[in-house]
Amino acid sequence: MKQLRNFLKLSGSDHSLLAITFILLGAIRLGLFFLAFRNLLKLLQKINQQNIRFPCSTQKSQISVGKIVWAVNVATRYTPGGAKCLARALTTQFLMNRYHYSSELRIGVAKEQGGQLEAHAWIEYQGWVAIGNLPDLSRFIPMPSLEGVKL
Repeated sequence: MKQLRNFLKLSGSDHSLLAITFILLGAIRLGLFFLAFRNLLKLLQKINQQNIRFPCSTQKSQISVGKIVWAVNVATRYTPGGAKCLARALTTQFLMNRYHYSSELRIGVAKEQGGQLEAHAWIEYQGWVAIGNLPDLSRFIPMPSLEGVKL
């Protein structure tokens, strides 16, 4: 009940951003399940390049990076089964690109104590981790950036 009251207290633009983020996060989760990663990235780029307006499309200054990260975190909390770091990072990057913030998707790998490889994805913005920060993020060795790579 408290969550519903908190939701109702949000502004109209926050409702729209949250709804879009929730739908986008679900679509990206499905895309990660059904599409090759490369094809999903191509599709997201193609959608971003088209001039489709979101209901909450406003000036860059009205949707901050912090607000985008907030929306992804809240949408993740209410997504059945949650969302893994890659889906969260891709959703954040898509929204940041949409609002003209340049960000970089980083994917790192690390070896667990048992010897198995572990991967993690995060988004960097202006030299700091916008989403996907972990207390032990430094143990992940970042893979080469996908920036400028022809998909």
